[in-house]
Amino acid sequence: MPPRLILLLDEALDSTKETCIRKGDIAKKGEKLFLYKESTCYVTAPTSGTITSIAPFTGDFGENATYLVLEKDGKDEPADGISDFADVPDLAAADGALRTLPGAPPLELLAAPDSKINKIVISGMDSDLMSTTRQYLASKCMDDIKDGIERIKNMTGITDVFMAIPEKMSQLSAFQGMNTIKLTQDYIGTLPQMIMKNHMGIAPAAGTSCEDLGVCFMSIEAVLSLTRAYKEKAPVFDKIITVIGKDGGIKRVSAVIGTPIHRILTQLGLETREMDRIIIGGPLEGFSAYTLYHPVQPDMDTIILQDCEDIPGVSDYPCINCGKCVRICPAGVPVNLLVRYLEANLYQEAVDSFDLDACIDCGLCSYVCTARIPIFQYIRLGKHEQLMLEAEMETEAENA
Repeated sequence: MPPRLILLLDEALDSTKETCIRKGDIAKKGEKLFLYKESTCYVTAPTSGTITSIAPFTGDFGENATYLVLEKDGKDEPADGISDFADVPDLAAADGALRTLPGAPPLELLAAPDSKINKIVISGMDSDLMSTTRQYLASKCMDDIKDGIERIKNMTGITDVFMAIPEKMSQLSAFQGMNTIKLTQDYIGTLPQMIMKNHMGIAPAAGTSCEDLGVCFMSIEAVLSLTRAYKEKAPVFDKIITVIGKDGGIKRVSAVIGTPIHRILTQLGLETREMDRIIIGGPLEGFSAYTLYHPVQPDMDTIILQDCEDIPGVSDYPCINCGKCVRICPAGVPVNLLVRYLEANLYQEAVDSFDLDACIDCGLCSYVCTARIPIFQYIRLGKHEQLMLEAEMETEAENA
C-alpha cells in the first residue's frame, strides 16, 4: 500500500456548504466518508490515516467530483462498527457499507425502492477487448463464486441469477448446476444488451437501461469481493487489474483502491514519456487518464499504455458515406446520419430522428471509421449533453 491514497467522491464541492470532512481529519480503516451531511454517495477509507487534501476533480465532459488524499499512519486502525453489516446480512446493510468494494457491486441499484430488477447476470467475460481480469478470476475462484451467488440470492430474494462465461473455458465443468450463459469470444456478443437479446429473449429498447428491463449485470469481481467481505467481516480493498504495456505484454496486479497509477507502473518497471496515452478500460470503451496520479477505482479492470508514436490519429474530415459504421452497428443505428447532427450540436434532433438513445456504447463505429472521425466520443458527448438539457428542463419545470 502506498503512503498516500487518492479517494474519488462522485460529488462536486459546493463552496456554499460546509463539508463533513476537513483537512486534518483522522479517518479509520473501513470508515465511510461523506462530503456533506445530506450526501448519499460515499468512499471507504482502505486504511487509517489523515486527510491531507480535499480538492475538486474534473472528469470527462467536465463532470465535477471531489478527491480526498489520505496519508496513512501505519496503524491500520479499524473504524467502530466496521463489521456491523455482517451481523444483518441484508441488501440495505450491504449497500450502506460495501458499495465501494472492488468490482463496484451495484448494491445501490438493487436496493432502490423502485427497482424493477428480477434477474442478475454475473459476468465472467471482460467488458472490452484486451482485458482478461474477469476471465482470470472466473478460472481461479470457483468456491467463492458459488458462495457469492448463494449469498446474492439470499440477500436480494432474486432467484434468477445467471453466470456468463466463455464457452471454451477450460474449467467449464466446474459451473455445472448453475444457470450459465456460454459466450463466444466475439466482442459484440459479450455486451450486456446483446446478452439480453441473444440469451434471455429481452430486446433492448431505446432510452432504457438494462435495469429498466429487469436485468442487473454484475462483475465476477464484485461477487468475490462481497464473499470476502462477509467472510472477513470487513470491507476489502484489493483490486485486480490487467496492465498492458506498450509492447502488448500483459501483467496482472493487485492494487489497493486509491493507489495512484504511477505507483503501479513503477512497480512493474513500465516507463512513460510525455504525450504517451494511458487508457483506463479497453481500446473501444475506455477513456484517457490525464495524470499519472489517477487513482485505482473499484471498476477499473484494465490499464493500457500507448506510446505517443503509436497513437492512431483522428480527423475533422467529413463523413465519406462508406457505410462501415452502419453495417457494424449491433443496434442498427444510422450512424452516418447521427454523427452529422452530433457534430452540429443538434442533440435533441439526434435523439428524435437518428436513434442516439438506441446506441449501446460499443465503440465499434469509431474503430471502423475510414475518415477517422471520433464517432464514439461524439456519441458520448451527445448523450451527456442531452442528459444535462433534460435535467435543466426538469429543474425549470419544478421552479415554474
